[in-house]
Amino acid sequence: MSTQDHTTPSSDEPARLTIEGPIATITLNRPAAFNSINLSIAQKLEQLGAEVEANNAIRVLVIQGEGRAFSAGGDLQTIGAAAAADTIAPVVGELLKHYHAFIETIRRMPKIVLSSVHGSAAGAGMGLAFVTDLCIAAEDARFTPAYAKIGVSPDGGSTVGMVGTVGTRRALQLFLAEDSFSAQQAYDWGLVARVVPAAELKAATQKFAERLAQNPPAAISGTKSLVYQAAVTPVRQQLDAEEEKIIDAMHTDDFRVAVQKFTSKGK
Repeated sequence: MSTQDHTTPSSDEPARLTIEGPIATITLNRPAAFNSINLSIAQKLEQLGAEVEANNAIRVLVIQGEGRAFSAGGDLQTIGAAAAADTIAPVVGELLKHYHAFIETIRRMPKIVLSSVHGSAAGAGMGLAFVTDLCIAAEDARFTPAYAKIGVSPDGGSTVGMVGTVGTRRALQLFLAEDSFSAQQAYDWGLVARVVPAAELKAATQKFAERLAQNPPAAISGTKSLVYQAAVTPVRQQLDAEEEKIIDAMHTDDFRVAVQKFTSKGK
């Protein structure tokens, strides 16, 4: 794919993709439903995630929500109708097949994924905020686990993104004993990288994404894969992976230019 700016053509799409240089942005686009996740948005996210993963010119993906909220989580109208019709397994199974494929792509792609959160991030919306590699949030953002209140367990990558950051005991507390928590609390627990005034979120997100995109692709992809596998990989195997990744990176022009620049200082 080219590095030219690209926007999905229809504003009626449940999610939109824009690309500006090395930065792609996926915007959840069901504002009337607070960007809740139904089958149409799950399918669209799977499609857009695959497009971003396949585009080697992209270094950073930003995920944001249109309207007043980041995402209210799973679409309860869809789920409620399925419960009434006794079709929970096929309906929710189909929805999660596509949505979880998108989550898997986020974690796998050799790019940094940054969520930009304003308003409410609840249930699977909270999970999406924290399953990304990094999160920037507006001061007034609220994160609501929501699952236990309706008698269910987490989905949408919620445990994937949170347990490794906050630990098992804090995760149990958040999912089972917290109605909601603030952006500042999320920052204190390591779930959010930066908290900014709501009016500055868009500009701060762009600046953060541009800073992340300064990293060469080999540095981004190698670091991301090593960090995620570190907790579950034996030491010797992890050291071998570190050796492989750094040697691969040292074969790139980015490395050669950086080293030449460094070693030429002071001469």
